[in-house]
Amino acid sequence: MHIYICKHKNKRAYQHSPERKKEYTMASKGIFLSGLTFIFIGILELAFISFPAEAAIKKYQFDIQVRNVSRLCHAKPIVTVNGRFPGPTIYVREGDRVLVNVTNYAQYNMSIHWHGLKQYRNGWADGPAYITQCPIQKGSSYNYDFNVTGQRGTLWWHAHIFWLRATVYGAIVIMPKQGTPYPFPRPNMEFNIVLGEWWNTDVEEVVRQGTKMGLPPNMSDAHTINGKPGPLFPCSEKYTFAMEVEPGKTYLLRIVNAALNDELFFGISGHTMTVVEVDAVYTKPFTTQTILIAPGQTTNVLVKANQVPGRYFMATRPFIDVPLPIDNKTATAILQYKGIPNTVLPSLPQLPAPNDTEFALSYNRKLRSLNSPQFPANLPLKVDRKLFYTIGFGKDSCPTCANGTRLLASLNNISFVMPQTALLQAHYFNLTGVFRTDFPDKPPTPFNYTGAPLTASLGTVHGTKPSLSKIAFNSTVELVLQDTNLLTVESHPFHLHGYNFFVVGTGIGNFDPVKDPAKYNLVDPIERNTVGVPTGGWTAIRFRADNPGVWFMHCHLELHTGWGLKTAFVVEDGPGPDQSILPPPKDLPAC
Repeated sequence: MHIYICKHKNKRAYQHSPERKKEYTMASKGIFLSGLTFIFIGILELAFISFPAEAAIKKYQFDIQVRNVSRLCHAKPIVTVNGRFPGPTIYVREGDRVLVNVTNYAQYNMSIHWHGLKQYRNGWADGPAYITQCPIQKGSSYNYDFNVTGQRGTLWWHAHIFWLRATVYGAIVIMPKQGTPYPFPRPNMEFNIVLGEWWNTDVEEVVRQGTKMGLPPNMSDAHTINGKPGPLFPCSEKYTFAMEVEPGKTYLLRIVNAALNDELFFGISGHTMTVVEVDAVYTKPFTTQTILIAPGQTTNVLVKANQVPGRYFMATRPFIDVPLPIDNKTATAILQYKGIPNTVLPSLPQLPAPNDTEFALSYNRKLRSLNSPQFPANLPLKVDRKLFYTIGFGKDSCPTCANGTRLLASLNNISFVMPQTALLQAHYFNLTGVFRTDFPDKPPTPFNYTGAPLTASLGTVHGTKPSLSKIAFNSTVELVLQDTNLLTVESHPFHLHGYNFFVVGTGIGNFDPVKDPAKYNLVDPIERNTVGVPTGGWTAIRFRADNPGVWFMHCHLELHTGWGLKTAFVVEDGPGPDQSILPPPKDLPAC
């Protein structure tokens, strides 16, 4: 057994046998632009560190600390992990065990979600506050202990309480098992590209003000690439991420959308990208000038340095195809060929129009599972349980709010109410009165979901405790998520904890239960953990409920999650000894 200890403040000690020292080299390097000086740092941070063939234990210490950070000519205190923004990258290999001890020194309660990791039987390590655990209070610690089984690729971690993931996030890089190659040409180097948002003022205060007024909080002031907005923003000369490339070499970019509320386009001037993976699942490769990535999603692309040596902007800006106010500014980073001086002006990529719905639909249609003998698409062909969930907005009476109302969101006309006790604990210990299991399989009142805008409320329910859906162990589930025109249509990226699912169909307008299933892709549908429901449309997903526990499902737009656009599945234990929820750890936080 080989143990890797990753300490905070960039101090790391690695223990490994000498004979394995040269077995594997992390080839990627990151370059940050500071004035006219390039500072080379390891974006994978594990360069020249070997990974043993057998499973290892990887240990990390996450200290939740408040640090002053400056962007856009504004300095403010932000919540960080180990004083870093974005936070440290978790590096593991498929089959490893991971121990992350989180100690909270900040004034806010904290929990960390390991987004996309399946956490088989181990919801205690999943992280969403009041769903699978009570939050880590100030001065307390919790050790997240989980195995990385049957997954490889790019995922990410983030705070899962309040809006703290605005600054508390980072990438997870899972290397394949030793001796297992990528199913695509091996890149010469790898880079992490983590997209985010920045507010000049305190994010939690922005949310409090919005809640008090009954209105959406103020939009972000900038988007960021690896925590940096780029030179199109003021005071950003040293806040620009750059990566150096060499002609003829191929680079793997591990792209994460950690933004709170925006689907994003991403492109590189003069260069095409080959998509090879999404949400840590290999895809059939295809080339594109631009990718579309929703909050919560990850995308791996190959980029060849085959253009005239120069400096080229990488750029990201939002996709939004409804007339809603958003932060539509473009964040940039620089792809720079080796030896090219910083005085050469970069060129901008031509990203699609902000409201280019056709590009969004076309891009998502190209995403297909690799479905090879080594990496099959284990799609359920027989369905045991069919669910149909409508997505809607509504208004609650609020005499103290600006317009006398407060916005809320719902699934099947039920706006989720956060409990005071973690749902997984209540389920495991059979605590009564914490939640109900009467969430409806379909909306109580059918209507023309995507017809003329409906301003009248359909009587949205938000009782005193959450309503969940109980799912039999190992049953196969088909869930259709239907956008509606209750107040307005809008696209929604939905994330299911504890599972991957297959996206078997999507369309615009109302889902037709007779005609639309005939158009499903049941051969090589994309497998992922977060999927976009198109504006005024629907998406159908399938999964096998073979992971017992309480698993959160929610819109990954933080704004909508806060309004109640979320629910959870209670997946029952199976009959076998290894088909039930593991006992809770001794240091599980108390509410």
